[in-house]
Amino acid sequence: MTDLPGLGVRRTVATTLPTAHGTFEMYGYDGAGGLGHVALVMGDVASDAATPPLVRVHSECLTGDALGSRRCDCGEQLQAALAEIAREGRGALVYVRGHEGRGIGLLAKLRAYALQDAGLDTVDANLELGYPADARTYEEVADILHDLGATRVRLMSANPEKAERLGELGIQVVSRHVLTVPDRPENAFYLDTKRRRMRHDTVAALPDPWTQMLTGRVPDQAAAGTDAMLLDRYGPLVAAGSPLTIAQLGQSMDGFIAARTGDAEFVTGEQDRTHLHRLRALVDAVVVGAATVAADDPRLTVRAVPGANPVRVVLDPGGRAPRGSRVFTDDAAPTLWVLGNDAEGPNGTAARHVNVVRLPLDAAGRFDPAGVLAVLRARGLGRVLVEGGGRLVSAFLAAGVLDRLFLTTAPLLIGDGIPGIRFDGADRLADAVGAPVRRFVLGDDVCTEFDLSASRRTLR
Repeated sequence: MTDLPGLGVRRTVATTLPTAHGTFEMYGYDGAGGLGHVALVMGDVASDAATPPLVRVHSECLTGDALGSRRCDCGEQLQAALAEIAREGRGALVYVRGHEGRGIGLLAKLRAYALQDAGLDTVDANLELGYPADARTYEEVADILHDLGATRVRLMSANPEKAERLGELGIQVVSRHVLTVPDRPENAFYLDTKRRRMRHDTVAALPDPWTQMLTGRVPDQAAAGTDAMLLDRYGPLVAAGSPLTIAQLGQSMDGFIAARTGDAEFVTGEQDRTHLHRLRALVDAVVVGAATVAADDPRLTVRAVPGANPVRVVLDPGGRAPRGSRVFTDDAAPTLWVLGNDAEGPNGTAARHVNVVRLPLDAAGRFDPAGVLAVLRARGLGRVLVEGGGRLVSAFLAAGVLDRLFLTTAPLLIGDGIPGIRFDGADRLADAVGAPVRRFVLGDDVCTEFDLSASRRTLR
């Protein structure tokens, strides 16, 4: 146990806490009249480093943090702070008990809510009940930060008074960083009151990150929640520029993209399909094989999210794709029909949106993936999504031309069917394909992103 100066708060326990944002060291402190406080720490937060650590002093809020209330923005601020600390890999969040309702307690806060329902703002409601507008104290917080060695901090807070109070207690706040979370109709009056009457910073509206990324720009920051997720997930793809070749495939846990009858509707869920449409919107061209066109008759357009349709590319070495397929009859997007030199082309004149391209085949009767990409790049289509099926994605993977692979696994066991990723593997596990990965949850599915450009290799 560590005895701290001032009020005598003690560190009583140390453990770890795995979260959606990563694993934090978690320290428990007594104080708050026996309720206790906790500090979530990532990395070395001692202030002797050149850059002070990010720190969030978060007042407990049962309704916002645990119950998801939208009368305030506390829960979203909590998650945004943890995400920022994890993104930087260094920082601390002190979760302060006894601060419920800005220090008046849970039941008093609920009584203040009732007065707010009748028209009072959050300040006048507290005053009407005989409490100060803000009854919080920070001595124990300062003791905890001293214990962590975080005496110079970059404070994540829109409240200048919090920084001033910590400064009076020996914590040097070198800068304040406002966590940008969206105002909502349910909390707009509450937040406006804090800005007008309690000196909280006004948060400038941030541009929609998805709109920015569609134009090729990656914003520096985004509002917490969906906007932050989109920036984190797709920002690296936009920042990679052109050329860029990515692939996406959804398969069962045992590695099949469809049942043995060819039924593939649907292996993965709606969130994965939305993810696929976002990938389409971020590329110049989407590539599929003739077997996928025959089995699924896809449109290959962007419908689930805002964005322009990419050029559709059908790789058809033998000219077997059905002539009535939507990619050939629907002019929603230009289509390149890539045929082998000896394959039968369209009977008569193809639709105006369809251009036929001839390419030679290799000894196995297939197109060379690098040759396909060279043809596309010569046409100005540098950002390419290889969408399916399994053999096509596997061929591009085996050729070593993929920069990213998004492989989504669904909680299904098909047992027998059309396989997903397959290639001539290594004899030893030490020689298996490895790459830095990120994982994210899409409903019931899990998507793993392989950064193959970081450890490119040819599997031949």
